[in-house]
Amino acid sequence: MSNIREQMLAKTAGIRSTADRKPDATRRTNRTETAPGMAGALATAQLRVQELEASGLQSELPVTEIVPNPWQPRRVFNDLKLSELAESIREVGLLQPIVVRRVDSGYQLVAGERRWRAHKMLSLDDIKAVVVDCSDADMAVLAMVENISRDDLSDYEISLSLRQTEKEFPSRLRLAEALGMSKTGIYRFMSFSELPDFILKDLDLQPRLLGGNAAEAIVTTLRKHGEAGVTAAKEIWPLVTSGNLDQGKVAAAIKAVATRRAASISSARERSIDKYFSGKEQAGSFTRDINGFTVKIRAGAWTDALETQIRELLSQAFHNQPK
Repeated sequence: MSNIREQMLAKTAGIRSTADRKPDATRRTNRTETAPGMAGALATAQLRVQELEASGLQSELPVTEIVPNPWQPRRVFNDLKLSELAESIREVGLLQPIVVRRVDSGYQLVAGERRWRAHKMLSLDDIKAVVVDCSDADMAVLAMVENISRDDLSDYEISLSLRQTEKEFPSRLRLAEALGMSKTGIYRFMSFSELPDFILKDLDLQPRLLGGNAAEAIVTTLRKHGEAGVTAAKEIWPLVTSGNLDQGKVAAAIKAVATRRAASISSARERSIDKYFSGKEQAGSFTRDINGFTVKIRAGAWTDALETQIRELLSQAFHNQPK
């Protein structure tokens, strides 16, 4: 089978679930634990790239006529590592050509974006490339598998790539199997898409602001508190972007603010005050709220006779209450 999607589905059809594995405490807590199938998926993808290179046509192409793989999950590239790669290319040249496919506007990267970016950094006009025939399905899966196994790829970047790639699979379960991930892990990544737009805009610029666990917890909290939760999130979120609130505490902070605000609104709605007068002067007030009923009498309006009357009235009222 030449299609990488079919290869990966066949290869991982009998993969065991991540539930059969014990979590590795050394891994980051906001990333999902992956099954051994990830290594198989990565190996299959690498073999597919080698097949494409072997069948393609080598040439030198203008750097400016090449555009990135649209399924590329990585939003941020490490400038230091790119500089090191660029220096290596400057000294010894490009050892492995990039892989591209033809598109209407020129060429589209299949593999080798870091090498292409390093050439742009060096202001080089041309780059060695292998031009291949590659389907959209191949492009999506190759980009996904190549990047998802790297520790420096953020959970948000993985989530974006998963959303693009899932249409190539009959179900999310098969996608999870092909990538060596648990179904729970897939759904955790997918929760990013349910975050409010103002959070997603910041994640596009700083994808490491939230991990998968934190994103899932925030989405769960927002579902529970609705519009009050979104309003609270708008108040809390700047603390995250400024580095003053740990991502793991965001959901709890949103819950606290939304709950406090809802209680305050409820109290204000249920609280009523009635004033009473002696002639033209206010003598006191009756206040009813969720905590009970309060009577206030001004000091100037208070007399011993009035106190006696009130005590007798209360005694009679409670005495006559049914037991």
